[in-house]
Amino acid sequence: MTSGSLLLLLVALFASVSVGLAEEPLVLESKASRSHLLELYTSEGCSSCPPAEAWLSKLKDDGRLWRDVVPVAFHVDYWNRLGWRDPFSSKVWTARQYEYSAHWKTESVYTPGFVLDGKEWRDRGPLPPASGSGAGVLKIVVQNSDKVLVSFKPAEGNAGPFTIHLARLGFGLTTRVGAGENSGRTLAHDFVALGLTEEEIDAAPKEMPLVAASSGQASRPAAIAAWVTQAGQLEPLQAVGGWLP
Repeated sequence: MTSGSLLLLLVALFASVSVGLAEEPLVLESKASRSHLLELYTSEGCSSCPPAEAWLSKLKDDGRLWRDVVPVAFHVDYWNRLGWRDPFSSKVWTARQYEYSAHWKTESVYTPGFVLDGKEWRDRGPLPPASGSGAGVLKIVVQNSDKVLVSFKPAEGNAGPFTIHLARLGFGLTTRVGAGENSGRTLAHDFVALGLTEEEIDAAPKEMPLVAASSGQASRPAAIAAWVTQAGQLEPLQAVGGWLP
């Protein structure tokens, strides 16, 4: 075999291996015991929110991330009326916080507001240990850039129907705030909910769309977070997450 033929063979083999690696799906699977879903309701218009977000960002380096705790930051829009529109805010996230408020029979919402496993959490101290009780196994298979396959095998006694919630999270997102309580500050955000898909699921695995990254966020680190609830309920039964390649 000539040196040129050998080179072509090596290139072909490398290309074949590269394609195989590129097509390898990403599998995220929870433990059978319950993991925490930690939600933060926040806004760039709120002067007391940056310390809460900084605390949340530290979970990126926590060994329990994705297995024992799945964090999600929802940017609400009710601070926008004070002169600064938070680019990550959504009325959908505000409605979600108000739904919690109604469920807890409280009269108002606030930021920063933490919710741990569907319950108001004001501590912001050490997270409690993940529950030792059986919840079921939630499994996410990322098939490509816009589709995932979701399955949930509930623990005995957890009867359906269930709803799967799938969020794309952004990291390393910064904004130079031009008005409002944080005017003149550059704010950094992690675990930012950029989109959320919700669908009912039964015993069979279900294909769901994965929210695509915008052109300005495509080169930044990203992750997905998923949790399952009883249909029509807020309290999560199980959660899992992980970094996207």
